[in-house]
Amino acid sequence: MRWSAGWYGGSRHDRLPRNGRPVPELGAAWTSGWPAGRVHTAGCGPLALAVVGDCGADDQQLARALEWVRAKDWRALTRWPGSYLTVARSGATLAVIGDLAGQHPVYWRTETAGTWWSTSAGALAALDGAPVDPAALAAHLALGQPDVLGQRSLFRTVRRVPTGHLLLIGPEQAAAVPYEPAEYQPVHLRDAAATVRAALAEAVAVRLDGRPVSADLAGLDSTALACLAARSGPVAAVTFADERLRDDDLAYAVRTAAAVPNLHHRTVRARPQCVYYAGLDDVSALPATDAPNAYVVTASIKRAVLDAVAGQQARGVHFTGAAGDAVLSAPSSYLADLLRTRQYRRAFRHARTHARLRHTSAWAVLRRARPASRTDLPGTWRQLAAVLRQAPREWVPQAQHPVAWTPLLATADWMSPDVRGQLADALNNAAGHSAGAPRLLAAWAGRQDLARLGADTAGWREMALAGHSTEIAAPFLDNEVIRACLTVPADERGAPDRYKPLMGAAFTGMGVLPDFVLSRVTKGGFNALAYAGLTRHAPVLADLLGASSRLVAAGLASQAPVAGLLARAAAGQPTAQGALHLAVAAEVWLRQREAEDARSWWEVRARAAA
Repeated sequence: MRWSAGWYGGSRHDRLPRNGRPVPELGAAWTSGWPAGRVHTAGCGPLALAVVGDCGADDQQLARALEWVRAKDWRALTRWPGSYLTVARSGATLAVIGDLAGQHPVYWRTETAGTWWSTSAGALAALDGAPVDPAALAAHLALGQPDVLGQRSLFRTVRRVPTGHLLLIGPEQAAAVPYEPAEYQPVHLRDAAATVRAALAEAVAVRLDGRPVSADLAGLDSTALACLAARSGPVAAVTFADERLRDDDLAYAVRTAAAVPNLHHRTVRARPQCVYYAGLDDVSALPATDAPNAYVVTASIKRAVLDAVAGQQARGVHFTGAAGDAVLSAPSSYLADLLRTRQYRRAFRHARTHARLRHTSAWAVLRRARPASRTDLPGTWRQLAAVLRQAPREWVPQAQHPVAWTPLLATADWMSPDVRGQLADALNNAAGHSAGAPRLLAAWAGRQDLARLGADTAGWREMALAGHSTEIAAPFLDNEVIRACLTVPADERGAPDRYKPLMGAAFTGMGVLPDFVLSRVTKGGFNALAYAGLTRHAPVLADLLGASSRLVAAGLASQAPVAGLLARAAAGQPTAQGALHLAVAAEVWLRQREAEDARSWWEVRARAAA
């Protein structure tokens, strides 16, 4: 697994990351698993800077950036294309800055002699065998928003840096401080289009460094990345195809490959085992990740694509459109913001179009959005705490619940009363420490979606590296792409009368994407493979979340609801698929944690005698 770590303290550290490579010029900082070509530094002594990952800054730019380090202008160090970790030292101050999407998370723990920081929470937990924090894991399962509990990580004694914050360490203390505004100054969609186009083009270009290039060629988002990459050279474009999906991804992919030079297309025909939940009977065969990872559910499908890529090229970079939906569009929950800001006519117009798409009435759509318009983030958390102290709810599809700043997922109703009470206490505490929360629901929900997607994509990257030596590139999760897109208000990005209007505004007439791609209004889905996997692998799932389940033992799940869910799936009825995905990923992760050997992470050295 790739990770970075460092020590800040008045005395010498007594540990070294096993297989760690020192970061030049930074002293007590190391990378593990990162190629030397992905680690760049500038400066030395009291003024030093390092970037780890895919960063578009060259040596001269990094050297000039030392002035930003001297001035402690930390946000300026996050504006280069790419996705990377930044570590900067200015005198006695050390800043450790992750990205906006959680692909490079930052954690820390303070000891008497100093502070350890790392991009791996598990590595810091292994320092003394810190256990999993059940309330934090309950929040992960029940809420699905990484920042709800702020600085609590999934491990006791290990703290996390929330989204949009950096870790600032000095002689007196270590603290997470914000560097990104909670909300951006709005920019009209037409005015933002050129910035979005440039940011996305630079995000793709920074990964084109001579390695073989492949890309998904399916929906609008992945197609845009494939076409951008093809402007610079050959791209092995792959489309996963299964007749059960009943989508038009393959038809559009074939047509696109015929129209765009340098796109060499290959269809990946689904094998019988390419369904959700395949391969979970042996969790040891899945690469370990630092946090529960949703891609363990779809690992067989991802492997089929990567097998096709690896058969054409070795040690390449593979582009995916992950998170394109999150930045280029917006869910209809933005209607709550229109109501909150008293834009009633605009809210009704949008609700009417949403209603037509859902075969309901505009008033029904607005009634669902209205409760969220009358509360704020801390108020929502207090309401959720009260609900958790009551009896579990009967399951209904999430789309039938009112819009909420933080939706309560079905997994919350699978938990024991004690765990529900712990989570309620944690939510009440979080509500009392929510200073700086955004004013608009869309701003909060958008950041949380990206943080969740970024963490999952980081896990997928580990799987691709371990099994196929392939680097996963997800440009829609880059800082500058996120900023360019999210400055456009949610009601413009998610306008229901146009499909991803921001993409159309950015690329129409630019000669990058064929017109028929930009005019596409359909989107593929994997529901058929999810239900096929549920029915085919129901016995494995029942065993995984049965009597021997670690989640059940911890009170984080119970057998009866899972059995009921599997029975409904077998009968072809709607089920809480998202909740099941979270539970399965968490169960796999807990079992993998048991197999982890702490000594595989850290090497202990004797302290030098004074």
